[in-house]
Amino acid sequence: MALLEVENLRTYFYTDEGVARAVDGVSFSLDAGEALGIVGESGSGKSVTSLSILRLVQSPPGRIEPGSSIRLRGEELLALPERRMRQVRGNDIAMIFQEPMTSLNPVHTVGAQIVETLRLHRRLGKREAWQRAVELLAMVGIANPEERVHAYPHQLSGGMRQRVMIAMALACEPDVLIADEPTTALDVTIQAQILELIGELRQRLGTAVLLITHDLGVVAEVCDRVVVMYAGQVMEEGTVEQIFNDPRHPYTEGLLAAIPRLGERVERLRVIPGSVPAPTAWPQACRFHPRCPYGWDLCVNAAPDLFDAGDGHRSRCWLEKHPERRAERRPGEAPAERYHRTAAAEGAAAPPEVGPPEAPPRPLHEHPDIEKDVER
Repeated sequence: MALLEVENLRTYFYTDEGVARAVDGVSFSLDAGEALGIVGESGSGKSVTSLSILRLVQSPPGRIEPGSSIRLRGEELLALPERRMRQVRGNDIAMIFQEPMTSLNPVHTVGAQIVETLRLHRRLGKREAWQRAVELLAMVGIANPEERVHAYPHQLSGGMRQRVMIAMALACEPDVLIADEPTTALDVTIQAQILELIGELRQRLGTAVLLITHDLGVVAEVCDRVVVMYAGQVMEEGTVEQIFNDPRHPYTEGLLAAIPRLGERVERLRVIPGSVPAPTAWPQACRFHPRCPYGWDLCVNAAPDLFDAGDGHRSRCWLEKHPERRAERRPGEAPAERYHRTAAAEGAAAPPEVGPPEAPPRPLHEHPDIEKDVER
């Protein structure tokens, strides 16, 4: 049995503009000690999925629909009373939010906030809780933890604040750690340190990690398996090796194709044409077909299932049933290069033509109309 099982999760928001199906039938599992990455563009439903697991979706307007299931060690979280769910949050499942300054209380020291967590969930005495807070700050690599424990959030750098958030999340030694864009707005060097820290703590404590991100580089460094989301659904699921070396869904190919590569000739960055549609107006049938270079009539008229591609690799694409329509990879050609070639052939993702630079505007005093006005 998996540690965490999400099955047919549907989280909808009822708004004046209509029903926003932010998460629409998402299923995945997470084993003990495993790191699973959920990737996708903004608006794909990643963060709403993580909030749904902790039952933190604001209601109204949000609602986790009947028929959804979220199980921790076989226990149905959606059936628990709120009092029991508060025990699950922090003790069993903890979350690192993407912006520490909106999560940390600015009028309390970071130590006091860690102590509050420990006393609430672990029932520690005040002295013992403060000692444990210092130990946690040391564990996440904060220098001089005996002093920093008395610092306020604004007195710490962005990287140190994120380390404090990790310390708070791990204070009760949860089985599952959800990290929602944990390196957003951090310098590249600090990002690497935070990712390395999460990996080290996962190995040391045996904590399962659910990483929410739009950065495939982060996924490659931290995760064992990957779930690719688009328009509220899982488009592809597989191991890191399967996703990066043999992507089956055109959306995954497009994401990989958009990664800049060193050593190549200078050209415009590749993009997936268009944008994620509004969740109140998902396309019918295949939700990616308006942006897909492989799309044909079937994609417009019938919704594909999450088809098995072998060895636990799954893809929500009709190409799995009609492989003859997929462009063959040439010898030595990477999946991203195949995507570029297919998109260019379809006219879907070719970079725009760049004409000669426009002449710079003339100074105002040289403009003929202005000269006439001055003469008048």
